[in-house]
Amino acid sequence: QVQLVESGGGLVQAGGSLRLSCAASGSTFSRYDMGWFRQAPGKEREFVAAITRFTGITDYTDSVKGRFTISRDSTKNTVYLQMNSLKPEDTAVYYCAAESTFHLGTPQREAAEYDYWGQGTQVTVSS
Repeated sequence: QVQLVESGGGLVQAGGSLRLSCAASGSTFSRYDMGWFRQAPGKEREFVAAITRFTGITDYTDSVKGRFTISRDSTKNTVYLQMNSLKPEDTAVYYCAAESTFHLGTPQREAAEYDYWGQGTQVTVSS
């Protein structure tokens, strides 16, 4: 099993930036594809970005392309989400997730594919 702990959330004005971190422990970090999801009040959890374990292939939902960047540092067992040009509609609880099943190509977008989840970190973007 792997334990995931997110940090870096907070309150920021529109146009600002935040960097979320997700520290993994308890298992070999390189065994997992990693994803970021978010859930706004009254809405379903949605995919934001993901990165594969070996090749570092990334995928983003259309609404964050060009603004968000996902990366991973295997020396620190940490995955990051750099969020720039933030908008009020980015306001949500952001969750880190790990997927153990190996897939070729791009990482998975379906939350059901992910085996382990963090507790979430709140991101609030004011207008």
